[in-house]
Amino acid sequence: MTPQATLLTIEPLTAEAFRPFGDVIEASAAARHFTINEGFAERYHDLAHIDTAGEGGHSLVSIFKAVPRTFPMPITVMERHPLGSQAFVALAPMPFLVVVAVPGDAPALREMRCFLAAPGQGVNYARGTWHHPLIALDVPGDFLVVDRGGPAAQGNCDEIALGEGVLWLVR
Repeated sequence: MTPQATLLTIEPLTAEAFRPFGDVIEASAAARHFTINEGFAERYHDLAHIDTAGEGGHSLVSIFKAVPRTFPMPITVMERHPLGSQAFVALAPMPFLVVVAVPGDAPALREMRCFLAAPGQGVNYARGTWHHPLIALDVPGDFLVVDRGGPAAQGNCDEIALGEGVLWLVR
């Protein structure tokens, strides 16, 4: 790390703290839920605002296979999806990191935040929210991803490079 480097603090992921960036997806007591399937299942209902229909888009369901990152880790790039939301849910009970900044022209380093998604939590980035690509921690993992497809899908990912060694994530 360089002497002028900034360290990004890891915070617990809560719905309230993450609200400016999107939704936390989890089966919590605060979520609307009810019993279904003759009492053999509990439905946690409408957990995220999936925003993919604008400009002729549609929802895509994919699986991303992520490999663990090495720490300390430089944060050198951020991306956003101006035409729709993007949701990530780990398919196994595993934590992962979420680095975000509010929508706008470019993410300000001082406004970037990092959250630890605990096992059983996922995130849905709101349209235009700046975020770092997926950060798996200790083991490789599969993630269910819901995002936008359709017309103009090629123009639905803006990337911005950050200064090398300016922002670091330390576990």
